[in-house]
Amino acid sequence: MPVFSHGADLVAAARTRVKICGVTTPSDARAAADAGADAVGINFHPPSPRSVGPLMAAEIAAALPPFVAAVGVFVDPDVDRVRRILDRVRLDALQFCGDESAEFCRTFGLPYIKVAAMAPDLDFAAYETRYPDAQAFLLDTHDDDLAGGTGRPFDWSTWPDSDRRLILAGGLGPDNVAVAISALQPYAVDVASGVEGDVKGRKDAELVRRFVEEAVRA
Repeated sequence: MPVFSHGADLVAAARTRVKICGVTTPSDARAAADAGADAVGINFHPPSPRSVGPLMAAEIAAALPPFVAAVGVFVDPDVDRVRRILDRVRLDALQFCGDESAEFCRTFGLPYIKVAAMAPDLDFAAYETRYPDAQAFLLDTHDDDLAGGTGRPFDWSTWPDSDRRLILAGGLGPDNVAVAISALQPYAVDVASGVEGDVKGRKDAELVRRFVEEAVRA
């Protein structure tokens, strides 16, 4: 079953799916769901300002209604850490943002998304063959120091020609998501900082609503 779907593909097949990433509170999760998001990302990478612990993560996941997926976001975790979190948090899919192997990603028996940092020298065709069972690839801006969350777009002219499900991330917001979807036709779009106010990790409900509305309109 495709990630973000929970069997809802009959409803959502004609539109680009939306993931609101870096959700840090149950109220923000509910706001994302109310706006029509298909998934929320729960960050378990401690250096990130959007990272949460298992207790809060469990509350965020529990706040989501049926058909809205909870995606756990990790950067080069060890197996025991992921399993400890899965023991305490209901996650529907996993997102791996580091140098994890396909063997590692499939260890946990859940659909997984593999992040591709769009460096100028990335051979995406070779990269995607390394993860034959990935449910989707999230294409994000390359940064030497950050594993995502840069708030900057990459060069969209490098968008690959692929038959796999591709998720666009990096520098998206309500004002440019429709243009991005029209230009690239991604399977899904992913946003974090582009729907936040002054506090990293706290979503602005109106920006979330506008983002989803623009994505659906496109």
